[in-house]
Amino acid sequence: MKFEEIVNGKLWVVRAEDSDCHELEIMLDHWNDVVWLRDFFVCNQDDLNTFYHVGIDDAIWDTIEDSNKIETALIQLAENDDLDTLFRPLDNNETAESLLQKDKAKLKKRPIHSSWLRIYAIRLSTGAYIITGGTIKLTLKMAEREHTRLELEKIERVRNFLLSEHIVDDESFIEYIAEL
Repeated sequence: MKFEEIVNGKLWVVRAEDSDCHELEIMLDHWNDVVWLRDFFVCNQDDLNTFYHVGIDDAIWDTIEDSNKIETALIQLAENDDLDTLFRPLDNNETAESLLQKDKAKLKKRPIHSSWLRIYAIRLSTGAYIITGGTIKLTLKMAEREHTRLELEKIERVRNFLLSEHIVDDESFIEYIAEL
């Protein structure tokens, strides 16, 4: 497992050993690719209709618009050491911070319907995160669909890797990176 720094030691991203792109690049490429989005929304049209009542063409353009907004917010907040305003615990019922907490980021205010874009990350410490992936979430529970279930597996795999390397916060993560 490889990690790449995105911004100021506060925002990192996972890159699979066999990949030329890191998870953020892959996710943003998909979210801005009209052909990929059309295929996705055609395959998930029932969820789109059930939960959002939006047509495929509108869903494509809303996704591209939201993708640009969330990417901008992510970078700006990282540069201003304010990522904690974007990320929230993955489990909506979680109220206390936990070791290597699994978090999600989404846009808060969107006209017409809420944003279905999610970025998933491990919280190393206050304001420091490792992005593990992201997806278009159209259902209430992530376990309901294969593509969201895969994101749950990825975030858990990264968390387990960090724990196996005795990484428990941003300091131990930076030490690990320095030793590579």
